Amino acid sequence: MANINWRTINIDALDPESSQNFSLESLHPPYPQVSSSEVQQLSQQIRQLLRGGDAEGALRGAMESAPYGGDAGAKDVHLGSVVEILQSIKQSDMSPMLSRIYGSEGGPDTLDTLMKYLYKGMAQSSPSNKALSPQITGFSQIHGRGGGEGGGQAMSVLLSWHEKVVEIAGLGAVVRVLTDRRTV
Repeated sequence: MANINWRTINIDALDPESSQNFSLESLHPPYPQVSSSEVQQLSQQIRQLLRGGDAEGALRGAMESAPYGGDAGAKDVHLGSVVEILQSIKQSDMSPMLSRIYGSEGGPDTLDTLMKYLYKGMAQSSPSNKALSPQITGFSQIHGRGGGEGGGQAMSVLLSWHEKVVEIAGLGAVVRVLTDRRTV
């Protein structure tokens, strides 16, 4: 027993509550696979609600049916739908709508999901995604925010929504989004 170096003993293997003794996959349930065609059908239904004037219903529908089990294409299609909804809602309607959503059953979770989409939208339109467009002069012009002119407007909308969500749901929404393993 004198030959054993006590510093090399893995005490976590002896602890019954250690993470080595159970699968980390059990911390969150598996999500059903969602195909791109299902997300496109959902996107059309959401657009129908939006055209019918029910922006709040469209936003709730999009947040409650986030494709956590979908592939990257399905998630991008859903992100496009969410950004379209957010851009169609007037700034004066944001706070009352978010307050109603937050006060309803499952409201904080809905706003957390909205915050996830806001961050994903900001990440996709960030200046780090730069595209080069060749110019006649031989020089290249670097375009941020997706390479087009309308990216600044989308970023402005996302930042306005971020401000309103933090105002209604508090900074806890940001922390929950940053620590959640589910991605949209």
